[in-house]
Amino acid sequence: MKKVLFISSTGGHLTELMQLKKLFRKYDYHIITEKTKVNKDLKKDYGKRINFVIYGTKDHKFSYIFKLLANCFIELFLYIKIRPKYIISTGAHIAGPMCLIGKIFGSKIIFIETFANKNSKTVTGKYVYKFADLFLVQWEEMLKLYPNAKYWGSLF
Repeated sequence: MKKVLFISSTGGHLTELMQLKKLFRKYDYHIITEKTKVNKDLKKDYGKRINFVIYGTKDHKFSYIFKLLANCFIELFLYIKIRPKYIISTGAHIAGPMCLIGKIFGSKIIFIETFANKNSKTVTGKYVYKFADLFLVQWEEMLKLYPNAKYWGSLF
């Protein structure tokens, strides 16, 4: 069974990622997201198949830099532990570093640009687009911004 890592930040990105849970049973899967009060109960549903990293928001720029750096090291450790063949992400914050780590170590990267943006690129999307093996958009209009992307429709 192929190892697949699903990663996203919390909130809407995680909601989008969880729309893919039908795929979980087809693979040796693992989930990584940020730890918040809202999603801590996911541990009950997914047990050892889920890990949390430090929650950070760009609203607090100074602390965000340190949290992002710490998460890079945590993600490197988790990557080495999990060794996924594929990384699937809906973005943001924590997704970029993990996608880069995965690319460096030979994982295939599948990035799904968020449904929340119809006419503009996300920061993580701009970054991961350059090296993703498959870049998906949820709006046909986004193909103008990401010409090499594929439109497969909405996750919802």
